[in-house]
Amino acid sequence: MENNARFFANKECEFYPCHKCTEDINCLFCFCPLYDRDCPGNYKMTQKNGKLIKSCIDCVFPHIPGNYDKIMSILRS
Repeated sequence: MENNARFFANKECEFYPCHKCTEDINCLFCFCPLYDRDCPGNYKMTQKNGKLIKSCIDCVFPHIPGNYDKIMSILRS
C-alpha cells in the first residue's frame, strides 16, 4: 500500500508523525478534509479565546489507511 493513490507516508516531514499512532500514518489527508464536517473520528470541542473550536489533536481517523473509502463517502454526501 506504500505510496499509492490511497496512501502516502511522508516520513521526511518534520512533523511526521503528527499524531501518536501504532501504525503508519497516512499523510494523504494531512489537513483533514472533515474539519468542517461531522467527523466520525475522536475530535473534541474546546474553548479558545472565548470561541468554541474543533480540536483534532487526538484524532487519527483521516490518517488510518483503511479509512480512505469512508472519508471519500463523507465528502461525496
